[in-house]
Amino acid sequence: MEVDFGTLSAHQRYKLMSSLIVPRPIALVTTVNAQGLVNAAPFSLFNMIGEEPPLILISVSKGPDGSLKDTAANTLANGEFVVHIADEAMAKGMHDCGAPMPSHVSEVEAIGFEVIDSNAVRPPRIVAAPVAFECFLHETMETESRHIFIGRVVWLHAREGLIDMKNHHVRLDQYLPVGRFGSTLYVRTRDRFDLEGQL
Repeated sequence: MEVDFGTLSAHQRYKLMSSLIVPRPIALVTTVNAQGLVNAAPFSLFNMIGEEPPLILISVSKGPDGSLKDTAANTLANGEFVVHIADEAMAKGMHDCGAPMPSHVSEVEAIGFEVIDSNAVRPPRIVAAPVAFECFLHETMETESRHIFIGRVVWLHAREGLIDMKNHHVRLDQYLPVGRFGSTLYVRTRDRFDLEGQL
């Protein structure tokens, strides 16, 4: 099968790309608006892109009329956000944060996530998350359909016992993040295999 992307609409391209480029890590992002209201939303167009400086990228779609989602508006306004990695225990709450809610409603309050102050940025972090990265906005790119935010990580939070800081080793047997597989489908990360010596 051959597909000429030039013949497809943006929505058709999105459907194909987002269903084929899987599984994708998920960033559950908290931001705050000028009134201090905490917004939380999941984004699966997300990844690490460098370590010096330590950079992560999230891609936030615009509304059909070009309007900004709360995450984009808040990040552009104050240049700060927190990226959380959701695990199995909080997957349902992460998913529910993606439901449409009015801008005056805080997703963390609606879902019932407990939050705690961050160390370096205004947006708080979600206590239930096994991992949280506090970020300052490093660079922004804008396309017709998206705002792409590159964040510089300034602080890492991890669940007690998850990281051996002596060796900077993550105890992967205790780390059960979920990934996006397309539409409302997610995957667990329990099925792991080691290819060392097999290639």
